[in-house]
Amino acid sequence: METPVDLIIGLGNPGPKYQRTRHNAGADLVRELASSFDSPVISESKFFGETARVSIAGRNVRLLIPSTFMNRSGQAVAAMAKFYQIAPERILIVHDELDLDPGTARFKKGGGHGGHNGLRDTINSLGNNSDFARLRIGIGHPGQANQVADYVLKKASSADRQLIDQSIDNALRHLPLAVNGQWEQAMTALHSS
Repeated sequence: METPVDLIIGLGNPGPKYQRTRHNAGADLVRELASSFDSPVISESKFFGETARVSIAGRNVRLLIPSTFMNRSGQAVAAMAKFYQIAPERILIVHDELDLDPGTARFKKGGGHGGHNGLRDTINSLGNNSDFARLRIGIGHPGQANQVADYVLKKASSADRQLIDQSIDNALRHLPLAVNGQWEQAMTALHSS
């Protein structure tokens, strides 16, 4: 059996201004996950974020939504991972992905940051370790590199938002396989649905 997941982190920016923006797709998924288990998300200053606990496929899993800005996500990730002694390979980071179309979600094991500031800071904060798994939520690309910053901080069109929400629901259905460490099955199931 491959490595199971003990901690799921949803990346985003804090505050009402950024709610439901493209960049907050990861935070949206983790909020939805907590809600589906009727688990309240509680602010915890020592973890620089909001936390919850759920039982997925018989495993106790901690959830974290950093309340830092995206480019400081690693502060929250490292604080919780260190406190509970959770190895990077037992962490799943959920984040928005420019290189995937809205409506698409993909699991990935390890890799670089791909220009994503939240991933970049997380890798740095975990001692340059990028062994964590990712769940990438497609938000599409604006077409020009110089439009990316503005694009990710805006709300998606209603059609794109519907697709993003569908991909979040779809990813949540296949999450138990990943949590149990059944990565091949999780990837096959999610990537073919």
